[in-house]
Amino acid sequence: MASTVVDRPIISADSHITEPPDCYTKHIDPKFRDEAPRVERDPQRGDMFVIPGMKPISMSLTAAAGIPPEDLAENGRTFEELHRSGYSPETRAADQDRDGVGGEIIYPTVGMLLCNHKNPEYKQACFEAYNRWIAEYCAYDPSRLFGLGQTAALDVEQAIADLEEMKALGLRGVMMPGYPGDAYNGNTPDYDDPYWDPFYKATVELGMPLGFHILTMGSQRHRGPKAASFMSIIRGNQDVIAMMVLGGVFERNQDLVIACTEADAGWIPHFMYRMDHAVKRHGNWMKSSNLSRLPSEYCLDHVRLTFQDDWVAFQMCRLNDTPIHKMLMWANDFPHSDSTWPWSQEMLTEHTSMLTDDEKRAILHDNVAQLYGL
Repeated sequence: MASTVVDRPIISADSHITEPPDCYTKHIDPKFRDEAPRVERDPQRGDMFVIPGMKPISMSLTAAAGIPPEDLAENGRTFEELHRSGYSPETRAADQDRDGVGGEIIYPTVGMLLCNHKNPEYKQACFEAYNRWIAEYCAYDPSRLFGLGQTAALDVEQAIADLEEMKALGLRGVMMPGYPGDAYNGNTPDYDDPYWDPFYKATVELGMPLGFHILTMGSQRHRGPKAASFMSIIRGNQDVIAMMVLGGVFERNQDLVIACTEADAGWIPHFMYRMDHAVKRHGNWMKSSNLSRLPSEYCLDHVRLTFQDDWVAFQMCRLNDTPIHKMLMWANDFPHSDSTWPWSQEMLTEHTSMLTDDEKRAILHDNVAQLYGL
């Protein structure tokens, strides 16, 4: 099914795979093989990835795209019941053709949650194994499947070496952990530290953009019932944006552009305004980097945001002549439970009805194509 919304191929800026049972056990450094993430079947909860040091990860929602809301369940599904194209590329094109999507930036699934593992060296071994697997997956259809690798960012030298290895594997960018190395415990400089500037320079020179995805920043506290936790998911991404803008990362690295992934986008105009207010009103007493421009200006030039079902994001393109559309990259999030697949064309027809053709092209194709050099 071709797109009826825009006159060029739609590129999903955030799609996923479902790591197969042997993703890590087959590809990991042999010294970690006995501890590698593996799939076990629970009679009640279905198939689960079991990872030492973490709670088991149920696979039931990781490939639940297209399932009616009343049938979604956190547990109970087996691997055989998941979308086959999540782990087998042979059927991927047909699934995405059904949704009018012609290309995809592909993120991990289990690998997102592995970003929160407390052992940086173990994470690094898992990420290296994943990079080998995703490179094979995307090599099946390199004109449509654009994989991102992973690094634990143990230190700046290792992170640069990882970039070079991912590039050699044919990967198109990097999904970063929410905290580099052991920064969560204060043992590694965080991303706003000038220590990482050589790494940022390398990402630009190698053409390997950085993606910061939801659920990679540790647990975000919420109040109230479990449904309220859904509202807390985007906060980790907002923290990364504020840290990098106000911490002077983009002041020092003027060619660096990052992707803020799956945290929606309708909130970004107020977030930019709030940062501008912080600098104008409180910059004299609050500690922040010396910036030559307003935070909102850095966001427009250096931050891109992916979203799927966010009507507000499209409406924000009409806000005070600010070119918000240049920051936006639409995604269908296939095959996750929050995906708009296979109804994306119907949704986009409704949500983009007020946009110009140029704005549609930017959000649905041009911005992501430019960022990843497609």
